[in-house]
Amino acid sequence: MISALLIGPALLLGGVLIASGALKLRNPADLTEFDQLGVPTALRRQWIATAHPWGELLLGIVLLVTGGWIGALAALAATLLMVAYLVLVSRARRATPDASCACFGSTKKITAATVARNAWLSMLGALAFAASWALPVLGGPLAALGRDGWEWLLVVLAAAGTVALVMWPEPADAVAAAPQASGVGDGVGAEGELDYIRSITPAVPVTMADGSTQTLRELSSARPMLMLAVSATCSSCTSTIESRERWRELLPELDIRLIMTAAPDETEIAEQAHPMSMHDPDRRVAPSLGYVSTPSAVLFGMDGMLAGGPVTGADAISEFIGDVYESLHGERPPA
Repeated sequence: MISALLIGPALLLGGVLIASGALKLRNPADLTEFDQLGVPTALRRQWIATAHPWGELLLGIVLLVTGGWIGALAALAATLLMVAYLVLVSRARRATPDASCACFGSTKKITAATVARNAWLSMLGALAFAASWALPVLGGPLAALGRDGWEWLLVVLAAAGTVALVMWPEPADAVAAAPQASGVGDGVGAEGELDYIRSITPAVPVTMADGSTQTLRELSSARPMLMLAVSATCSSCTSTIESRERWRELLPELDIRLIMTAAPDETEIAEQAHPMSMHDPDRRVAPSLGYVSTPSAVLFGMDGMLAGGPVTGADAISEFIGDVYESLHGERPPA
């Protein structure tokens, strides 16, 4: 039997790619996520987003069942893919501390562990490339396992399946709740539903552009408020930032305010005039409201309760604005 050191990298990376592709098919990505991660503009195509999980599945399978020059090509492709992922998540984390990715089908904040994981997967790809020449062209690492290797592989797969079943998250139940009067019509949910489970507006303090401090609950008690969480260094926030004045004209009933983690004197998009921008250098607002990346939007009612959101992504925010307008005016906004 060939050494486990030669078989292991291709088996591990192939399994990861198959799992990643399957999870992405379960929760397909859209172009908003590509934009948030800073994927080059030339690659921001819907057909690429659709084909992406299938490509990972195919690449994972080829890694498991081929060796020699075919396995080497597959391992090289997997290595380049992992390095690309590593560059994207590292750059996104440096540019936007609240950046997130859906690397395995569910959106999670990019942390140091995310970067370390992608570095490890890149190294596995390089090791698989180096070892592929010693593996059978047809059958690859699976053919090289031998009887004892297959027995251990089945044990490992059973253990992984058991952990997955135990840790599998329960889907959130979409329980409809009767919306209360918020001062902005019916509550508007993340997908535009009129049945929206409302929660209390957190009394989280924020720094205003003039240096004063107020809480989110205080700011929304006089007038309904639509909060746009953005960052001047976030490329996917550009359209949201540029649209704010148009949305203010469309929805004069609301105070549409920007919020950012940069201090007022550290960003060029701070707004001193009403509606003054809000600043959260201590990063308390996002975890209190439940969003993990920018751009995001949340609607606050005058009754001290959330009236809609959070929603994340430029396209989702534009749709959300339309839902708010429809809730107030009974029709979709003019094109």
